[in-house]
Amino acid sequence: MTHRNRIAGFCFATFAAVSTPAFADSATDALAKQVDELAKQVKALQEQVKHLQSQNEALANQMEGETANAQASPVPAPAAGAVAASSTSGGVLSRASLFGYGEINYSHYDHDASATQMDLRRAVFGIGYRFNDRTRFVSEFEVEHAIASADDEGEFEVEQFYIDHRLASVVSLKAGLFLIPMGLLNESHEPTRYFGVERNFVETAIIPSTWREGGAALYGDVAGLRWDVGVTTGFNLSNWDFTSDEATESPLGAIHQELQLARASDLAQYVALNYNVPGLNVGASVFTGGAGQSQPGIEDHPRVTLWETHTRWTHGPFDLSAMYARGVIGGAGSTNAVNIGQPFPIPDSFYGWCAQGAYRAWQSGERSLWPFARYERFNTAASYPGQPEGLGTEALPTETVNTYGANFYLNPNVVLKADYQSFHVDRDRDRFDLGIGLMFY
Repeated sequence: MTHRNRIAGFCFATFAAVSTPAFADSATDALAKQVDELAKQVKALQEQVKHLQSQNEALANQMEGETANAQASPVPAPAAGAVAASSTSGGVLSRASLFGYGEINYSHYDHDASATQMDLRRAVFGIGYRFNDRTRFVSEFEVEHAIASADDEGEFEVEQFYIDHRLASVVSLKAGLFLIPMGLLNESHEPTRYFGVERNFVETAIIPSTWREGGAALYGDVAGLRWDVGVTTGFNLSNWDFTSDEATESPLGAIHQELQLARASDLAQYVALNYNVPGLNVGASVFTGGAGQSQPGIEDHPRVTLWETHTRWTHGPFDLSAMYARGVIGGAGSTNAVNIGQPFPIPDSFYGWCAQGAYRAWQSGERSLWPFARYERFNTAASYPGQPEGLGTEALPTETVNTYGANFYLNPNVVLKADYQSFHVDRDRDRFDLGIGLMFY
């Protein structure tokens, strides 16, 4: 029976009792039953209200406890009522970030068809975590050549792993394994950010990109001037292989340590400056440090010093850049002297420079076509110290490479590439390249 029917019945019974004496007794009984029933219903409603009040108090106490836990822990408390699995990961995911990049390349050699190959050059996945507005964690993990095992040429490596903390509005601290801020490419090396299928030779053969060291650094930006100074691990000259020509591809790449049980009796220091205004970047950097690492067979306390200067101008459809880099391994002569007769001694100087121009020839929405041309000259062994007159190994000639190609962007984060590279000295390396590159963040 609804409340409206009960009220109507109550009114009817009352009217009948008052207006019809014959029905007085029966009307009185009916009215008493109605009153009893209404009283029971009111009591039931009171019990329901009390139950709801107790539930609200319990929920308020639970939320208060979770708020206290959140204030005591860097990981935020999960939302009330979340299931166990979500409660464990929900707070972490809200502060975490996933990013990465990768590229697949195809190379066809003009003079040696047997060398033609296709390769998953690299696949990189990064994980970041923001502890609060001042402190964050950054990491990158890279797989090269698709498969990493003892029997394969592929590698698995930790490319970055560091903590970044803002000390003040214009000064921050980073500590761990991080990229050295040198050149145009070492810090910004995703395939969508450079022209050509492969990275340029100056920033791979002379500057061993992607180059990272373990240590600590301070950096900041004041009125467009970005500065970065740090103390890090350095090179280990005892890793030099006098019997392998791989060292001629990149002398510093042959002796960098990548924080793998890195010798650290000799630390290094670096300074990097970059001035940025809209459309223009001008910068320079220097890295120097001992390379003997107190290892047997390494004499005269060798020191590695590498410096570079670069500029990039972008305006409308134009993108122009240039850079020069030079390295010195001082004190390597005595080590070469005790290894006379070995085919690949330690060079004491190496250098390179390049100039590049690109033009946005077509654009429709997010898609765009950028033809480009690059000219490079580099030498990974301009001189060898510590060798007797008329004996030993001759210095390498300076190589010149012309690269012509185009980047076609499906969108800013996905690019198709094609280029042709012509070598003036080692003509066997002439080749046509195709590439697919992507990045996400």
